[in-house]
Amino acid sequence: MSLASLELDLDVFSGPFDLLLTLVLREEVDLLELQLADVVLAYLDHLEQRGELDLETATEFIVLVAALLELKSRLMLSSDEQELLDIEPEQAAEELLARMLDARRYRAAATHLSELLAGEHGVRFRSAPAPAHLRRTIVQAEDGSQDPQVLGEAIGRLLVMPPSISFRHITATRVTVGERLAHLRQLLRRGSFSFDEAVQGADRMTVAVTLFALLELYKRGEADWEQQESFGEIAVRGLARQANVA
Repeated sequence: MSLASLELDLDVFSGPFDLLLTLVLREEVDLLELQLADVVLAYLDHLEQRGELDLETATEFIVLVAALLELKSRLMLSSDEQELLDIEPEQAAEELLARMLDARRYRAAATHLSELLAGEHGVRFRSAPAPAHLRRTIVQAEDGSQDPQVLGEAIGRLLVMPPSISFRHITATRVTVGERLAHLRQLLRRGSFSFDEAVQGADRMTVAVTLFALLELYKRGEADWEQQESFGEIAVRGLARQANVA
């Protein structure tokens, strides 16, 4: 709820609350004739009709009414007592205007922060506290960990370079595409063969290199293959070599 929606119907004024403040500052409405108690009662009736209380708006209303009361009290003092005032009524009006501008800035800032908060909906960390057993967990120190000598030995072990890892027990079969090309060409002398026959008893690396060798034969026009069904046998047959054209 905003104070702009507060409509007043007073003896000296009828309209929105914001307009009343503007007219008071312009001295178009005599503050001495304005019954501030009626303004407060109108605001309470407004709250009762809405059935809800916005603390931010209520705080703003209280600040503005308090400023009006202060300004009106200064105007009601006699001219003899005005010498004792810290500020003049004109200065009080300027202070009221400054408070109104501050309240508007705070309201705009609060609206901006609310929009930012709404934009982060669903990505914020949950505000639920950690379980009680986690909040009260105390890790007990290991026996002897407070001993400086034990601590020094532990740090010293961290500084020692670990032994080099030996890879001698790991063997990798190395086969070249050229070797598999020679093997496939030897099989092609029969005219045709199956790919399973070409890689019979070979490891996975050799099978992969043999496939590359077969693709190289196809690229050079030396061989072609056929597979009747998915995952079925691959039949490889030789082709007549084509003469290279410069």
